[in-house]
Amino acid sequence: MEIFATFDDSVFLEARDRVPVTLSAYDAKVCEPQWFCETTALNTEDPLEKQKIYKFRGDLAVRRGNHQKALDAYSSCQEWISDNNLTIRRDVLEGMARCCTKLGQRGRALDFANLLSKEVSNTCHLTSLLLLKVSIYQHFGAVGPKMSALQQLCSLLPFNPWNWYNLGQACLQLLESDRTTERCESSEEQNDGGTEEQQEEAEELNENRIWLKACTCFIRTRLLLRILRQQQFSFVLQRTESALRMTDEVLQRLSPKETTLQALTEVVSEDLIPDKMREDNQDGDSLASVCVQSFRDRWWNKILLTGALEADGRQTRTQC
Repeated sequence: MEIFATFDDSVFLEARDRVPVTLSAYDAKVCEPQWFCETTALNTEDPLEKQKIYKFRGDLAVRRGNHQKALDAYSSCQEWISDNNLTIRRDVLEGMARCCTKLGQRGRALDFANLLSKEVSNTCHLTSLLLLKVSIYQHFGAVGPKMSALQQLCSLLPFNPWNWYNLGQACLQLLESDRTTERCESSEEQNDGGTEEQQEEAEELNENRIWLKACTCFIRTRLLLRILRQQQFSFVLQRTESALRMTDEVLQRLSPKETTLQALTEVVSEDLIPDKMREDNQDGDSLASVCVQSFRDRWWNKILLTGALEADGRQTRTQC
């Protein structure tokens, strides 16, 4: 039996003679440190070069903490970005939003964030946008909108423990603000048409629901961190261990009953299946379905159906 019987003879022929190509001389461009800061740097007609100069100036100003100068540089850069360069456009818009946040311009920061939302086409874009909104709302103390953005992040990346941890912290912050508001506005509540006892009952129920959401978030955080801990080392493991300790401390202060703890743990651990938690399956829901309502349907409403709130009683729990 001939082993090479199926090979064509052309396989063993010599390669054709190749014509040598002579490369032209190439002089690499040498740039001095911070060359883009020089006034002569803009003496060019190349739009791409001007875009780079303004972008580098903005980035350097941000690093130095001069956010107004950075905002001006980014604004100039925006004029020279080509229509098909979406990556730089998104980077510049995010930089402008963060500069406006640092400058206390909440409206403009959200306007730039809304411009970014129009160009969202994948989960990475949406994740960056939601993280930007969280930082804006965090800076201005807007707890409600911050919670909405965090809920969307948890829908998009359901196996990320840090989003759940931050959502739980937002619930605690809302509990504190609700208690303060309740004390400050107690004299105005009698003018709302209902009796004082009915209004206090409604407020207590609202506070208890927030308490239940906080418990849910920290239980979910603890479960996810324990799973991740099994494959971590060094400083990453130390960070996880520290977060686990803080999570346990918060749950002790929230002090849910054992029945409530078991019921919530059962609900939030339903999807914690190893195959489902693989990295290639962590894109979460489709972009069209990532919204606050989908999060409520998936988590809050299911948790309320367990009756955990009624089982734990109607008393104010928070001591944080």
